[in-house]
Amino acid sequence: MKIFVAGATGAIGQRLLPQLIARGHQVTAMTRSQAKVEPLRALGAEAVVVDGLDAVAVGEAVARAEPDAIVHQMTSISGTADLRHFDRWFAATNALRTRGTEHLLAAARASGVRQFVAQSYTGWTNARTGGPVKTEVDPFDDSPAKAQRETMAAIRFLEQAVLAAPLEGVALRYGNFYGPGASDALVDMVRKRKMPIVGGGGGVWSWIHLDDAASATVIALERGLRGIYNVTDEEPAPVAEWLPYLAKVVGAKPPMHVPAWVGRLLAGEVPTRWMTEGRGSSSEKLRAATDWRPRWRTWRDGFRFGLTESSQPPARAA
Repeated sequence: MKIFVAGATGAIGQRLLPQLIARGHQVTAMTRSQAKVEPLRALGAEAVVVDGLDAVAVGEAVARAEPDAIVHQMTSISGTADLRHFDRWFAATNALRTRGTEHLLAAARASGVRQFVAQSYTGWTNARTGGPVKTEVDPFDDSPAKAQRETMAAIRFLEQAVLAAPLEGVALRYGNFYGPGASDALVDMVRKRKMPIVGGGGGVWSWIHLDDAASATVIALERGLRGIYNVTDEEPAPVAEWLPYLAKVVGAKPPMHVPAWVGRLLAGEVPTRWMTEGRGSSSEKLRAATDWRPRWRTWRDGFRFGLTESSQPPARAA
């Protein structure tokens, strides 16, 4: 296929392009940075420099590319994590999830594009009631932390817009990313013992390696999936289980423990809720609909062997 990838130099985009090209697809890669054009061309993609919030430029770029499918991976998350002011930290990404999505969908309609794959998210968005693991039919949290309301609204907007569009639209709800470039800051915090277990650490998280997120995106394109699919590994786990393991893997001291009220005082409501009340996500729907299986079926092997570029899989994961 001819595929237009918006956000081609982001965390997923960098892992997605080589997989698409290796499978024989013709890729037009959109980036906001002129400096990233040559690296994209070196991968074998046609590169275009476009601001995702410029409706005219987006429309013109898509029209010139004449793609069969558009992949929306546009985000803009940079700088030090600011969980106390989560919506402010995610403001640029939220604009890309709303206005950026509108621009890409308008360009798709104008150019007769038949497929549209968009990056969504599953994790803290899950309702904090009921069982520990949620599926695509379970609701979003109806009372997110005040600092995350705008980000939640942007995720809702993206999914609703993609599903309502008159084309083959799919929203992929990726779990929490790890891998080269995605988990460096997390690992640094763990090594410095700046990430304690809050309360009992009973909040459940679901993880996905960047390469596995990219391979799921390829499958979604090639199978023409429609609807909403979670993209996670096969072992949702509470913080009290995965965080000490990660610390051990990276050679850090065990994480400290702090009461929930201390967590709220020091870090705010967002991380405290996530660590104590979070719900994980199941990717059973995607695995039932396709032959996709994550290379790292559990964060245990993924953390041990897949955190860095030079990592090699264990024999049993081959």
